[in-house]
Amino acid sequence: METKPATHNKSITVRYLTPTHVLVLFLLMGFFPACARFTPEIEPAKTHAIPAQQEISQHEQGIREAYKNFTLSSIAISQGRYKKARKYLSIAIEKDPGSLYLSRKMALLLKKLRDYRAALVYAFKCLDLDTEDLDSRMLLADLYSLMGNDDLAIEQYDKALDLDPENQRIRLLIATILIKKGQFPKALLHLDRLILQNPDLVIAHYYKGRIYLELKRYIKAEEAFLEALRLNKRLEPALFDLATLYQMMERSMDAIETYERLLGFYPHNAGARERLLSLYFKLGMEKKAEQQIEKIKELSKPGESIRQALGLLYLKQGRLNESIEELNQTVSALPDDDKSRYYLASAYEEKGDNDNALKHFRLIKPKSKYYINAQLHIAFILETRKQYDESIAVLERALALKKGQVELYLMLGSLYETKKEYEKGIEVVKKGLEQDEKNIDLIFRLGVILDKDGKKESCIEQMRRILDINPDHADALNYIGYTFADLGIKLDEAMDLIQKALKIKPESGYIIDSLGWVYFQKGLYDKALHYLEKASKLIPDPTVHEHLGDVYLKKEKHKKALDNYQKALSINHPEQEKIKEKIIHIKKLLKKMD
Repeated sequence: METKPATHNKSITVRYLTPTHVLVLFLLMGFFPACARFTPEIEPAKTHAIPAQQEISQHEQGIREAYKNFTLSSIAISQGRYKKARKYLSIAIEKDPGSLYLSRKMALLLKKLRDYRAALVYAFKCLDLDTEDLDSRMLLADLYSLMGNDDLAIEQYDKALDLDPENQRIRLLIATILIKKGQFPKALLHLDRLILQNPDLVIAHYYKGRIYLELKRYIKAEEAFLEALRLNKRLEPALFDLATLYQMMERSMDAIETYERLLGFYPHNAGARERLLSLYFKLGMEKKAEQQIEKIKELSKPGESIRQALGLLYLKQGRLNESIEELNQTVSALPDDDKSRYYLASAYEEKGDNDNALKHFRLIKPKSKYYINAQLHIAFILETRKQYDESIAVLERALALKKGQVELYLMLGSLYETKKEYEKGIEVVKKGLEQDEKNIDLIFRLGVILDKDGKKESCIEQMRRILDINPDHADALNYIGYTFADLGIKLDEAMDLIQKALKIKPESGYIIDSLGWVYFQKGLYDKALHYLEKASKLIPDPTVHEHLGDVYLKKEKHKKALDNYQKALSINHPEQEKIKEKIIHIKKLLKKMD
C-alpha cells in the first residue's frame, strides 16, 4: 500500500496477502485494542494543537478504512467473488485516493473482469500519481493490446521501454504486435536486439523464422528455425513451421523427416500427422501411408478432428467409400460439424449418390460458412435433374439471406439462361453487378445472355468492359473475335483478337475453333481445316463439328461433311433443326453424285 502518513509503519507491503499480513492489518485497524500501537509514549506539549491532532486522527481513520476494505477485497478475490471485491476496492480508493497500489489493484481486477474501459481509467490514474511507474505503464499497454488498439499499445510499450531499456519482456511484446501488424522490418530490429542481449532466447529465434517465412526468405527462415530447435529440440511450433517451410521449398523428404520427428515428441498433433500422410500419398509411399492411417485409428476415435482430416484425405485421393465412412462417423458424433457434413455431401455427390448428397447439403444451416456453397451444390444437382424451378427457388431463398454473394447471382442468371428466360437472367446478373460492379464473371455472363437474347452489340459492349478491367482476358478477346467472325464482319480485327487470346491460352479448343472459323469466313479453307481438325481433337463440341462439316462441304468432301454434321447432332447441338437441314442437303448431294 503506497500511502504517505507520517505515523504509519512503512515496512508493510501488501502485494501478496498472507495470513501474517492479514493479522498485521487487523492489528493496525484496531481489531485488537490491547495491542493498538508500539510507538513510545511522548507527553504532548501543552499548546493549542487539538485541531491538528483531530486532522491526523481523521486521516488515520481513512487509512484504516482503506486497509480494511482492501483486505475484504482480497478475501473476496480469493473466493472468486469479483463484483464484491470491486465494491470493497472502490471504498478503499475513496478512503485513500492517493494510493498508487490501490488504483493499480483496481485496474488489474477490472482487467480480470474484462471491463477494459473502466480499467483504463484506473491505469491513467496510476500514471497521474507516478508517471515513472513501470508497472502502471505496462498495465496501460496491456489494456490497449487486449482492446485491439495495437498502435496505442505499442506507444505505451515504447514508453515502458524508455523506463527500462533492457527489459526483454517489453521488447518481445512490441515485436509480437509488430509481427501481427505485418511490420516485419521493425519487428526484426527488436528481435535482433533481444538476441544480442540473450543469444539463447528461443522465442526470438522462432519469431525471426516466422517473419522470414512470411517474407519468403526461406534460407533465413530455415536458419532461424534450426537455431530455435538447437536451443530447444522439442519446440513444437518450430518443428511444425520448419516442416511447412520444407514443403514450400519442395524438399519433401526433409519435410517428412521433420514431421516424423515432431510426431515422435507429440503423437497427437493432428495437423502434422495429416500433412505427413498427404506427403506419403504424394510420393507414392503407399505402405507408409497405410501405416500412418492405422496409427491415426489407433490414437483416435471416430468423430475426433484427426478422423475428419482422414475422411477429407480419402476424398482427395478419390477413395469415396472410405471417405464417406469416416465422415459419416464424424457427423454422427458431432452433428453440428458443418465442415464434415459439407464434405460428406460432396463425397456422396462425387459418387453419384445425389439423394444422400442433397440430404446432407440441406442440413447445413444459414449461419455456417459452408452454407452458400451447399446451396450452390443443391441448385446444381437439381439443375442436372432438370428441376429448374426448384433450383431457382433454392438460390432465391439463399439470396434473401445472403444478398452480397455474387456466386448466387451468377448461378441464378445461368439457370434463367438455360430456361431461355433471358430477360430474367439479365435482370438477376445486373443485380449481382450492383453488389460488385467489376466482377468479371458476372460481366461475362451478362454478355453471354445478351448474345443469346440476340443483342449482339450489347454483348460486345460487355466483353469490351471486361477488357478495360483485364486486357488479357482470353475468353473476352475470343468472344468478341468469334462474334465478328460469325457475323462475317471486322475479320481482320477478329483475327487479331483471337490470336492474342490464343497466345494466352494456346491449348484452348474453343479459341482454336474461333481461329479456324475466321479463316473459313476469309475463304482460306485449308487453314480453316487445319485449326478446326485440331480443335475437334481437343474438345467434343457440336459447334466445332458443324464448322468442320461446313469446311468439308466447301472443299466438296461431302462424306466427311455428313459425318461431322451427324456427330454434331449426336452430341446435342443447340440448333438441332438447322443441323438436320444440313444433313438432308448433304444426303441429296450424295444421292445425285451416285
